[in-house]
Amino acid sequence: MAAQEAAVRAQAEAVRRLKQDKADPDEIAKEVAKLLEMKAQLGGDEGKPKFVLKTPKGTRDYGPKQMAIRERVFSAIISCFKRHGAEVIDTPVFELKETLTGKYGEDSKLIYDLKDQGGELLSLRYDLTVPFARYLAMNKITNIKRYHIAKVYRRDNPAMTRGRYREFYQCDFDIAGQFDPMIPDAECLKIVHEILSDLQLGDFVIKVNDRRILDGMFAVCGVPDSKFRTICSSVDKLDKVPWEEVRSEMVGEKGLSPEAADRIGEYVQLHGGLDLIERLLQDPKLSQNKLAKEGLGDMKLLFEYLTLFGITGKISFDLSLARGLDYYTGVIFEAVLLQQENEHVEELVGVGSVAGGGRYDGLVGMFDPKGRKVPCVGVSIGIERIFSILEQRLEASEEKIRTTETQVLVASAQKKLLEERLKLISELWDAGIKAEMLYKKNPKLLNQLQYCEDTGIPLVAIVGEQELKDGVVKLRIVATREEVNIRRESLVEEIRTRTSQP
Repeated sequence: MAAQEAAVRAQAEAVRRLKQDKADPDEIAKEVAKLLEMKAQLGGDEGKPKFVLKTPKGTRDYGPKQMAIRERVFSAIISCFKRHGAEVIDTPVFELKETLTGKYGEDSKLIYDLKDQGGELLSLRYDLTVPFARYLAMNKITNIKRYHIAKVYRRDNPAMTRGRYREFYQCDFDIAGQFDPMIPDAECLKIVHEILSDLQLGDFVIKVNDRRILDGMFAVCGVPDSKFRTICSSVDKLDKVPWEEVRSEMVGEKGLSPEAADRIGEYVQLHGGLDLIERLLQDPKLSQNKLAKEGLGDMKLLFEYLTLFGITGKISFDLSLARGLDYYTGVIFEAVLLQQENEHVEELVGVGSVAGGGRYDGLVGMFDPKGRKVPCVGVSIGIERIFSILEQRLEASEEKIRTTETQVLVASAQKKLLEERLKLISELWDAGIKAEMLYKKNPKLLNQLQYCEDTGIPLVAIVGEQELKDGVVKLRIVATREEVNIRRESLVEEIRTRTSQP
C-alpha cells in the first residue's frame, strides 16, 4: 500500500511539473488520466476502490443546449442532402475486422478492435465509406445516391477543444454509379458550398486536387512506386506543418532522395484556378505523364461545371492537398474555414478542415468476389468541428438557446382548476400543439409565468372560473404581456397562427 501511495504522489508531482512548464495539453491530459486511475486503484478509506465518474477519453456528453445546436445543424445538412435527391441507409456500428483492414493506409492503427470473445473478430467502424462500399458489394447495388449520418470511432489522441474526438458523428453523401466524368463530382462540391454557406460559419475555401495528378507528380519527381502512398501521407500534413518539416520526414524517415523531395516541393506549393490547370497542362514534365494529364483534363472539366454552378470563387486547385486515405483514385477535396475576423472567436483559427471527400472507384471492387467495380464519389461533412465552432460562438454571444419547442403553457390563475387544465392540455396535444403544464395541483400564476420566461415558451393559455363560464381561454403573449380572450373552439387555430406553425 505504501509503495502505491508513493507512486501516486510521484505521479501527482509529475502532473504539477507539466502544468508549471505549460506542456502540451494532450500530454497533461494523458498524465492526469493516469493519476486518476492510480488513485482509483488505491481505493478509499473503507477499502473500497474509489470510482471516478467521467466519460471515457475522447468522448463527451451533450446537454439539452448542445443538442439543440446539433439538431439545428443536422437539420440543415439533411435538408441539403434531400434537396439533391439522396436516399438514407444505416449499417452496423461494428464490422468484421477484415472488412476494415488495409483500407486506411497509415491510419489503420487508429481502428478500435473489439475483444476476441470466441466468435467473429470485429472492429468498430472507422468511417462510413468502407461500410458503404461493403453494403454495395454485398447487395450487388451498382447505382445509388445516399446519405448516412452515424457515429464512427478512432483510437486517436484527440484535441477535444478543436472538435476532435474518439467517438464522433460523420455526415456522408455519396453518388455510386457509372456516369459521365465530373458531373457527380461537381455536385458534391456544390453540396459542400451550400451547407457551409447555409450554416454561416464564416469565410471558407474548398481545396481541390486529384490523386492521378499527385501520382503523376510523384512519378516525374522520381519517387519510387513503392513509396507513393507513404509520401502521399507526408504531403497530407502540409496544412498543419511547414514544408521544411514535411521534407525532412520524407528524406529522413521515409528514405526519399533529397533531389526528389525538392522537385515535389516546387509543385506542392502551387495553388490557383483554371489558369494553373492550363499552366500545368503545358508543363514539360507533367504533360508527358499519362496519369497526370488525365487528372488535369478532368480537373479542367470540373472547373467548367463549377463555373456554371457559380461557386469557383470559393474553390482552389491546390497541389498540396493529398488526403491520406488509401482508397481515393481521382478528384479529392477538402473545405477549410479561413481565419475569423470577429474578436469573439480568436481561438477558432485552429479548427481547420470542416468537410472532405473525393472519388474512390476501386473500393467496392475490393469487396466484390468477381472484383466488379462501382465508381463512387462522396463527401463527408465534419459535423463535430462545425458544432464546436457554433458552440463557442454562441457562448461568446450569450444568445439564449431554446431547448424545447413548446408553443404554449396551460396555466390557471385560481386554485382547484387542475381538472380543467388537464382537459385543455389534452385537447391541445390531440390537435398536435406542443403544450406543457406545471405538475402541481395549485401552482401560483407568477411561478407559471416565470417558467415561460425561463424556457422561452411564447404563449400562456390561462383557464379561470370566469373564462370557463364565458367559454373562452385567456391567451397571454409572454414577450409583450398582452392578454386576449379567445373562444375555446378557436384556440388551436390562434396558437398555430401566433407561433407560425402550419
